[in-house]
Amino acid sequence: MTVELTTAPTPKTRAAPADEAHRQFVTFEVDGRSYGVDIRQVREIRQWTRTTLLPNQPAHTRGVLNLRGTIIPVFDLRVRLGGPALDPTPTNVIVIVQLNDQMIGVVVDAVSDILRVADDEVLDIPGGAESAASEALQGLVTVKDELIGLLDLSLIFGHESAESVAG
Repeated sequence: MTVELTTAPTPKTRAAPADEAHRQFVTFEVDGRSYGVDIRQVREIRQWTRTTLLPNQPAHTRGVLNLRGTIIPVFDLRVRLGGPALDPTPTNVIVIVQLNDQMIGVVVDAVSDILRVADDEVLDIPGGAESAASEALQGLVTVKDELIGLLDLSLIFGHESAESVAG
């Protein structure tokens, strides 16, 4: 199963007036927690596909994937955020994202929703909340009494994506 996302404006997603700036996030589950990434970075959502392992890679690197002739590195977000490594199952999902000029795959437990969030709804990260995840959080948003961490994947994977394919 492959879902391709388009970010072209439609009547429902046209830019809001300047005083009501909104952003959209694709949300997903990782190790029982909810996170979101900017929808403009997401290129595709794919069902788990076996990857090809490369030698001497960090534990959070799942390998590489041939995506229509383009080799992309695939990373396990659960492990990168300090969680336990698990063998992916068909219920896992690979979110293909664009980081600068490189596409990467990020393994998550499940994709949840697409959120439209007003800039003034994004909460700051409280002081003292230091972890691998908190360093890459742009902020938090509350949806139905649940906190969702808004991730900046370039802070988590930006420096590694090109190195993984190059070896």
